[in-house]
Amino acid sequence: MNPDQLEADADTMRTHPSSSSRLPVEPRQRVFPSDIIPTSLLFQGHQEILISHQGEHYRLRITKNGKLILTK
Repeated sequence: MNPDQLEADADTMRTHPSSSSRLPVEPRQRVFPSDIIPTSLLFQGHQEILISHQGEHYRLRITKNGKLILTK
């Protein structure tokens, strides 16, 4: 997937929130994306980002050692 497509997908996610319209899926039926999202695209030069998931907010940050830490 090219960066332009990732940006378009990100725009779609911002304008069409789907978390409330998703139907439950049995674990054996889940299809996981095969695409990899690079941290440079997620962080865009920052050391941390905030993620909203099911009404909760999480902080994802890059440590000095280059590791990722996710906290609630």
